[in-house]
Amino acid sequence: MLVGGQSTRMGRDKAFLPCEGEALASRTARIACAAAGTVVLIGDPARHAVFGYPVVADRYPGEGPLGGIVTALRDTAAEFNLVVACDMPRLTLEFLDELLTAAEAEPVEILVPTTGDGRLEPLCAVYRQSARAGLERAFDAGLRKVTAAFAGLVVRRFPVQEVACFQNLNTPEDWARYAAG
Repeated sequence: MLVGGQSTRMGRDKAFLPCEGEALASRTARIACAAAGTVVLIGDPARHAVFGYPVVADRYPGEGPLGGIVTALRDTAAEFNLVVACDMPRLTLEFLDELLTAAEAEPVEILVPTTGDGRLEPLCAVYRQSARAGLERAFDAGLRKVTAAFAGLVVRRFPVQEVACFQNLNTPEDWARYAAG
C-alpha cells in the first residue's frame, strides 16, 4: 500500500516530484511492488491512476496519514501490509525486503522502523490486518497522529542504523536538500 499525495507544507502533490527519471510515487510504488508483490495506491484515483497501479480513494482525505493507513487496511484482506509513504526518494528494495522478512517472523501487529534516537517511522512499516480494528477505533476517537494510534496494539520496534532510506520530503527545503544531492 502506498500512501501519499497533497502536502500543505510542500504546497503541491509530492507524488509527482521528479526522482531518478520518474515521478516519486512511481519510483516508490515500483520498489514496494518488487518487495511485496503487489501495490495499491491510496489517494485520488483521477490524479494518481497515471502511475499505472490500482488506486483506492482515501476514505478520509485531508485527515492525514492515519486515515490513509485505515483506508488501506480496509481495502485489503492481506495478512501483512507494507505501508510506505510516497515521498521517500532514497527507499531501497533491500530495506523493504528486510522489513517484510522481519515482520513475517514476528507475532506482532505492527513492525515499525526505529531510529537510533528512538523515533518511530510509521510511514514505512508493516501492518498486520489484525491492527485494523485498533487503528480504526483510534481514528474514530479523533486521533490523527499515527504513533498515538498504536496504544493497545502489539508493536515491535525494528532498529535501523541507516535512516536515509526512509527519510521523506515534507517541505520545499527538504526537496531542495534532496535535489541538491
